[in-house]
Amino acid sequence: MKKQPNSVRDVAVETLLQVEKNQAYSNLLLNSMIKKHKVNEKDIALLTEIVYGTLQRRETLDYFLAGFLKKAKKIEAWVQILLRISIYQMVYLDRIPERAIFFEAVEIAKKRGHKGIAAFVNGVLRSVQREGLPTFDDISDSVERLAIKTSHPSWLVDKWVKQFGYEETEKMCEVNLMPPSQTARVNQTKTTVDELFHDLTNKGIMVEHGDLSEDAIKGMKGNLALTEAFSKGLLTIQDESSMLVARALNPQEGERVLDACAAPGGKSTHIAERMKGTGTVHSLDLHEHKVKLIKQQADRLQLENIIPEALDTRLAGNRFEKESFDRILVDAPCSGFGVIRRKPDIKYTKNQEDVLKLADLQHNILQAVAPLLKRDGVLVYSTCTIDKEENSDVVQTFLESHPEFVRDQASVKYLPEKLQPIFQNGEVQLLPHYFGTDGFYIACLRKKG
Repeated sequence: MKKQPNSVRDVAVETLLQVEKNQAYSNLLLNSMIKKHKVNEKDIALLTEIVYGTLQRRETLDYFLAGFLKKAKKIEAWVQILLRISIYQMVYLDRIPERAIFFEAVEIAKKRGHKGIAAFVNGVLRSVQREGLPTFDDISDSVERLAIKTSHPSWLVDKWVKQFGYEETEKMCEVNLMPPSQTARVNQTKTTVDELFHDLTNKGIMVEHGDLSEDAIKGMKGNLALTEAFSKGLLTIQDESSMLVARALNPQEGERVLDACAAPGGKSTHIAERMKGTGTVHSLDLHEHKVKLIKQQADRLQLENIIPEALDTRLAGNRFEKESFDRILVDAPCSGFGVIRRKPDIKYTKNQEDVLKLADLQHNILQAVAPLLKRDGVLVYSTCTIDKEENSDVVQTFLESHPEFVRDQASVKYLPEKLQPIFQNGEVQLLPHYFGTDGFYIACLRKKG
């Protein structure tokens, strides 16, 4: 008898179970699950929606379910996940009939467990249908209410409220639940933005111009990474906020640049493109397999001025001579709280202790590369997080111990006009709801001549 393929919802349960058990990255795991279970192309969008949506709203879904599980003995992780994906579809996917959701849930429960579990799952879902969901109004504490309503850890919401205020935090938490748009950077050593825009449009690929970066296009339908333009090296998938880093660094033709934490190579290749293939970009990463990713990017884009190398940046002083680089980029390892829309698992796996450890690492990297910069050279420090401890605090601590460095307010002229009002004191903190980009931090420093 031919084995029946797993249903989309069964694959969703398995994927979310792996994320929970093994702390696997949802984006990487989802791709491998699609291949492993040979998910039909027409079902990929629904699978993606269920997995990401359930993960994004996990705490909210558990709040909805809590009252209906009071009498239940300890339930297995997969049963909790099955109930989550079912409630997610009932509440947030109005195009799916409830009878279909219930039928699938019961069938999965039978297949993975037994008739008793199937009856339990059916009973919980019928109770939710009959009684309705609890409201958030019963939560008196405003921080806890926002945390549960937008499915963020309370400690993180509390921290952001203290840093940015309640209103800004609320906007940020809400935008973190929205699906991110796919943006790409045009390789201007090979084509122009207008040429590529027209070429993609003529091939039926829906694109728009970027909102923030002059060399950005947005994919409105389909996957830009699967286009011929991508394989030919005409574009690179990159968020618009990330595209601002090379502009802030403002590398010139023929210069020697260090990208201290370069993998997977998006910013290194952007720097190399802006130098029109001249000069040298030394791209470092601690791990050999990540260095291969940088090389692959450079080869695809046909950029020969990138030298990838596996090296702990904290030991860069042993490898390179003092004052040997015109410009240095430190796009530091960080908590990633600016990319929660793309990697929702981050908000559940990171904690305050991680933030403090990362801040220490970031400071050590800055300390290590500072002597390598020439006099009057530019150092750009960036992260894809929004945490003060990893951003402005790290920069301030560095400046206090390195009087030879000053904030470079002049770099504002290289950034888009839209950003100029929020670029202050040589730094800019982008929050995700400002322009619909990732949350990002950029600080521009100059070594005194």
